[in-house]
Amino acid sequence: MTDSIIHEVRAIREQHAASLGFDLDRIFADLQARQNKHAAEGWTIIPAPATSPQEPKLTLQRTRFAHR
Repeated sequence: MTDSIIHEVRAIREQHAASLGFDLDRIFADLQARQNKHAAEGWTIIPAPATSPQEPKLTLQRTRFAHR
């Protein structure tokens, strides 16, 4: 993808991860702390869905072609 917004988001995410030594536990703790701070400031936090999205049915369907 060559979308400038995607590049910018990925660069910010890379900088954030690098600042925490690419340690997933530290990254998660930092993001959770930021979320809690924003919630305390009155930001609306949208919860994750209670159920995972359903997998699409990928069964093959028979298709009829009309011949003239």
